[in-house]
Amino acid sequence: MSNAIAERFRTELRSDLEHKRLVLPTLPEVALRIREVVDDPKASMPQIARVVATDMALSARIIQIANSPLMRATRTIETLDAAIARLGMKLVRELVTSLSMSQMFQATSDVTDKRLRALWEHSVQVAAISHALASRFTKLKPEQAMLAGLVHDIGALPIIAKAEETPELLENEAALDEVIHTLHAEVGRAILEAWNFPPELVAVPSGHEELKRNSPTPDYVDVVTVANLQAYVGTDHPLTKLDWSRIPAFSKLGLNPEVNVVEMTETAEQIREVQGLLSA
Repeated sequence: MSNAIAERFRTELRSDLEHKRLVLPTLPEVALRIREVVDDPKASMPQIARVVATDMALSARIIQIANSPLMRATRTIETLDAAIARLGMKLVRELVTSLSMSQMFQATSDVTDKRLRALWEHSVQVAAISHALASRFTKLKPEQAMLAGLVHDIGALPIIAKAEETPELLENEAALDEVIHTLHAEVGRAILEAWNFPPELVAVPSGHEELKRNSPTPDYVDVVTVANLQAYVGTDHPLTKLDWSRIPAFSKLGLNPEVNVVEMTETAEQIREVQGLLSA
């Protein structure tokens, strides 16, 4: 019975996605406005500061990041304008998007609360590991890698929201897990395309699931692929049972599959720092 319900749900969701009826999450208002301002060639730092300043908590976190060990700064700054000047407009855009995303993982029922909380915690962990991997093993932008990690499973959000209309599926965790597993990648791609994210990030939701993928040079998909696997170290997740030495993303980053990045001296503190910033 549960299989029939799950299959019907899958068919409906794919149809909704194909005909653009599926309700996709939207970026928080402040993130949308910042992305619009930064993408405007005539934008100025004071304009960005005015938008960020509309959210006091966000402003405080931007200042905190500007003074954090991640920026390797020696002089403490206390104003939002100075923080944005230190970070740069494009970096602020990625940070504001990342820092505001937790708003999207708010549950509307007790049944989905636990699931969404676990999804957010996993996304934050993958984001933090992605930041560290990009910083230490590639020439990619760490903050872009962090954002890629945060959105790698974003496709699960509208699936969970739609499942609330099908109580039988919502109550069957295994069936819902299977639906999310089979559909979240294509839904995630649709979301990031709707958000006008760059192609290298749009590729992440589906790309990180293709473990045999082997592009010519290391990219954000490779970083998130490795970070996602590393996030499961020490658990009984099925992905931990695979032979990671056969996954090209590790060799492309020059990383030994047996190394636990979370515990590496060079990356452990950085990962904790990013997790703390995103979880605050």
